[in-house]
Amino acid sequence: MARCSPFSSSIQWREEREGEEEEEEEEEEERKKMSERPVPRRESPWGISGENHREPKAHRCNDRAEDVVQACFEGNPFKTVPGPFKLFWQCMRSKPGEEPTEPFSYLQLDPPNREVKLE
Repeated sequence: MARCSPFSSSIQWREEREGEEEEEEEEEEERKKMSERPVPRRESPWGISGENHREPKAHRCNDRAEDVVQACFEGNPFKTVPGPFKLFWQCMRSKPGEEPTEPFSYLQLDPPNREVKLE
């Protein structure tokens, strides 16, 4: 009859853990191989992606959207989100240059200002 050692389960656990570590190392090597290869690019119907491109710009209401997201994490969202969302919605519905000028609720940014054209 084989004797059961109180350490037999810890030995089995250790052997299983070593097997898992080897698998993790193999997966990490696979990830390294994958990250070394170049990202495949495709040609767009609007031209080849490369030089002479305009840089993407953030939407004019992007800061208002960020203020809404920040409001979701500040206390009770039912109380913190409606104000910033109202300003975000006003911004989205407004014409360019006519965005709301009220200060942001949670972002530490200066509120947008309207440029007055003198004629």
